[in-house]
Amino acid sequence: MGVVTGETAAKPMIELRDVSVRRGGVPVLRGIELGVEPGECVGVVGPNGAGKTTLLRLVATLIAPSVGNATVLGAEVGTRSVDEIRSRIGLVGHEAALYPELTLVENLEHLCELSAVDPGLARQNLERTGMGAVADRRADRCSNGMRRRADLARLMCTRPEVVLLDEAHAGLDSDARAIIDHIVSTTTSNNGCAVIVSHEKEAVDTLAGRVIPLDAGKLT
Repeated sequence: MGVVTGETAAKPMIELRDVSVRRGGVPVLRGIELGVEPGECVGVVGPNGAGKTTLLRLVATLIAPSVGNATVLGAEVGTRSVDEIRSRIGLVGHEAALYPELTLVENLEHLCELSAVDPGLARQNLERTGMGAVADRRADRCSNGMRRRADLARLMCTRPEVVLLDEAHAGLDSDARAIIDHIVSTTTSNNGCAVIVSHEKEAVDTLAGRVIPLDAGKLT
């Protein structure tokens, strides 16, 4: 197989070049260099406080670098160009992104409408994640595990090109972890990419093609 060069080479979906992030004058990320290609899943592991969540928030375009250059799906983070690509990014954090006063299915239907996706996928994907029986229950009356499964159903509805998972496996049973594995494998097989962060290397080993340690804000 020949080497792909020039205009035919795939550009990284995520590219961080000498990126640092400071909060209140304190460095949280320092000199980060990272590229994630289409079809790739990258794991980032490190202890609590290493900067893992900040790294994901940066890639999700929610914060801008203090120093350096970051691009996601061709948009420079920290500029208005990210407004056009945010709908193509899916972030699952420690807390489910749900409105507490809405039912699980109402939450997902609302998101589908905002994302120009068939609202019928809401109930369908809640069924697929084992939440069909509680689809009409208010989010604030669901357990944390239920809400987190509903959050995974959200990704299955919108099918983002960039999937970002923050300690997504923690506290979930084997069935829920299989849902995460399915989301990641489906995304990468469709030439999307995924970044998974965890303090447990075992949680990302089976999914990630590369596992990179992060310690004190630096990738090593």
